[in-house]
Amino acid sequence: MKYWRLYQILAVFRAYQLVELLPKSLLPKRFKIVLASLFWVRKKAKNSTGGERLKLALQELGPIWIKFGQMLSTRQDLLSDDLLHSLSQLQDNVAPFDGHLAQQIIEQSLSTPIESLFTDFCLTPLASASIAQIHTAKLKSSGADVIIKVIRPNIQPLILADTSLMYWFANRIENANPDAKRLRLQEVVRDYERTILNELNLLREAEYTKRLRHNFLNSDMLYIPYVYRELCRTNVMVEERISGIPINDMSALIERGVNMKLLAERGVNTFFTQVFRDNLFHADMHPGNIFIDATDPINPRYIGIDCAIMGELSKEDQHFLAKNFIAFFNRDYYKIAELYIESGWVPEHTDIFSLELAMREVCDPIFEKSLGEISFAQILFNLFKVARQFDMVIQPQLVLLEKTLFYIEGLGRRLYPQLDLWSTAKPFLEAWYQEQISPLHLAKNVVHSLPQWHSLLPDLPNKFKSYELTTKQLNQQLLEINQQLRQNQIRQRRLNYIIAVIVIVALGLNYFSF
Repeated sequence: MKYWRLYQILAVFRAYQLVELLPKSLLPKRFKIVLASLFWVRKKAKNSTGGERLKLALQELGPIWIKFGQMLSTRQDLLSDDLLHSLSQLQDNVAPFDGHLAQQIIEQSLSTPIESLFTDFCLTPLASASIAQIHTAKLKSSGADVIIKVIRPNIQPLILADTSLMYWFANRIENANPDAKRLRLQEVVRDYERTILNELNLLREAEYTKRLRHNFLNSDMLYIPYVYRELCRTNVMVEERISGIPINDMSALIERGVNMKLLAERGVNTFFTQVFRDNLFHADMHPGNIFIDATDPINPRYIGIDCAIMGELSKEDQHFLAKNFIAFFNRDYYKIAELYIESGWVPEHTDIFSLELAMREVCDPIFEKSLGEISFAQILFNLFKVARQFDMVIQPQLVLLEKTLFYIEGLGRRLYPQLDLWSTAKPFLEAWYQEQISPLHLAKNVVHSLPQWHSLLPDLPNKFKSYELTTKQLNQQLLEINQQLRQNQIRQRRLNYIIAVIVIVALGLNYFSF
């Protein structure tokens, strides 16, 4: 199966002439030979632009490749305007499947005819993305405008085929290049596979949406739509229909007089609030999932949809990241190096001063610059150089966080290139960290733990008795071992004495016989 899928990928690459979009220096001769050998593959979209051909190729390859295109569409600094324009259409304009089939799936999942629950159901999808498509309707019971999300039929086998191929590639790369092993590529693929398969479960998305909405109720930064939980199934979800300006519609935002600086700052603060205050962050923040409520243009807020991919971090990861960010903002590179060693991200025998110097060389040049002037691609390249030099281990559990930061940078660059990311984020992180180590927070943790202590207290005397008994038994065993050692020492002395006597007698006999 994976070899057939590999052939399909290469055939699509040749059919849409994607080789023309890559620098020739990046194409190995073996790759060129393989593509040339597929002479029977006919060219497609010959008269289309490179961006249009790339979009069509990713659509033909399926959901994993479409998501890759979605991520690329946020990077103005990496791609041409043609590629950006075409890839941006992958956010909510993927080729849809038949609306009658969608209606059939909805009726089967809800076990009732669609007219029993909805009116004005539109067979033509409002939006179509890589995993699902959206249809509009009204609730028959209340007349509320809703959207109905439907998972694409027969999509899971294609996802499994692609992830199987990714495992194969990761294994080959790690075997061919020892430096690649520290990237833990197979773990990264495993994490991505788990994420995208979770995205196929709309009950999970409904629960995440409900939690995120609760976290930002009455917020002036972010609005999350209401989910009709009783009408949700594994492959169908019913949600409040929202109205807003797409985040990538810059002309509409400018025309409405939206405060771009405040919007960009709120984007950063919304991200850090989700990660550190709530420990639940939207990890699929591409432009197709973000709208702007410009009812009050001076005080705009984000509208977030599609909460299928959410990230959560352990307390240890939260504290590590916060301390790293704060040290980074303070240019305390020794602290960063110290944290990397303490966390185990680099071996404990690492020379901390050398690591500090390497971090300084990578990070120092980006300060005193606006977001629009910072080349994160160059920084990433330099960080990989540091990783190879110090055997740094890539943490798979942070892949979602890294991807979210990737999106945040792209959106911030688009909205307000002069955004001072550091001064925006630093006060939030410092306040959060100080709150975490404050006596009040520690007291709250103690109070929060009281129910657990209440259940443990009645059993504590028995546990102490058990501990006392265990200690006595251990002491008795140690005493017996010491006695046994003493007896062995006595036996050894006696044996040594006997051996000495035998040696002396033997030497005496030899002397007299001589």
